[in-house]
Amino acid sequence: MRAPDHLNALRAVEAAARHQSFALAAKELNVTPAAIGQLVRRLEETLGVALFHRAQAGPARLVATEAATAAMADLRAGFASLAAAMDRLRGARMRPALSVTVPMAFADKWLLPRLARFYRRHAECALQIDTSTALVDFTARAVDVGIRYGAGSWPGLVAVPFARDAFFPVCSPALVSGPHGLRRPEDLKQHALIHDTSMAATPAFPSWRTWYEAAGLDPAASGQGLRINDSAAAYRMAIAGDGVAMGRTTLVADDLREGRLVCPFGPELACPLAYHVVCRPQDADEPTIVALRDWLVEEAG
Repeated sequence: MRAPDHLNALRAVEAAARHQSFALAAKELNVTPAAIGQLVRRLEETLGVALFHRAQAGPARLVATEAATAAMADLRAGFASLAAAMDRLRGARMRPALSVTVPMAFADKWLLPRLARFYRRHAECALQIDTSTALVDFTARAVDVGIRYGAGSWPGLVAVPFARDAFFPVCSPALVSGPHGLRRPEDLKQHALIHDTSMAATPAFPSWRTWYEAAGLDPAASGQGLRINDSAAAYRMAIAGDGVAMGRTTLVADDLREGRLVCPFGPELACPLAYHVVCRPQDADEPTIVALRDWLVEEAG
């Protein structure tokens, strides 16, 4: 829908009607009284309607005609909407990008493939994603929002949980067939285990030893295989058929759905830890942070 062809003339008419004077309207719009008069006359000629007449008594002043008076409410509402639109556009230009610190594996396996959906809903938001395995200090760095995995208690930050993982074995589909195919937990002794050590310092984080105990296997046999402190790299190795990794719902959901990984058998372990979106208490109601937090909760389902 295009703007009116006579936008300047309409502004002149509204200002002249409000001030009851071409001179005062000209002062407000930073033009000459003659320019205001010319704009009004041209619009009257285009419309075939008189918009002003001079008062017959008292001080010389303009009086809006009945036609002009009837249009004033719509004109003022329209100009108010245009001003609000300009403020919104100006704010979008001036608003800095929201700095978001995200664990590298979560960004790789979950967040980045889904960000297009966030931008389709919130085109006005600008995000700057910082992937890191380190726990960023919000007081020392210019960080607005963080995504953290843990029990939910980080001093000085507000934390809202949005995704929780179950843990279970995952491997390439190629490993479930053949003479040493993975059909039951005991078959793991024929394959390398891939150990994700990125959360090894957190006792509540399930490990292969935890899973072996739940499966009724000898925990002492769970130590064989490769150790790596990068969850995404562990799953890339599993996809390549280099071993069996401990899957986490959030990080392997897409790989399972698209057939790059399979879960050959259970059991499935619950975990008290969760992904949280965190920020400083004073920033909790900032509109872009609220938009991101609400989207994360909804997207994780």
